[in-house]
Amino acid sequence: MDKTFSLNDVVVMRKNHACGENNWTITRVGVDIKLKCNNCGREIMMDRLEFQKKLKKVIKSEQKEEN
Repeated sequence: MDKTFSLNDVVVMRKNHACGENNWTITRVGVDIKLKCNNCGREIMMDRLEFQKKLKKVIKSEQKEEN
């Protein structure tokens, strides 16, 4: 399973958000990762290690679409 991620990728997290969605868009990459819920638009931030533990898979990658 490919777990490399970058800005504007759509990712699936292990647990659903309170609105029922588990697809998120990465809006900031650094020491912290900022995610935006694709259903309700809520934005959250978590540190990189926590994000990598909770990440299930990357479903849409900007780099793959360009190649």
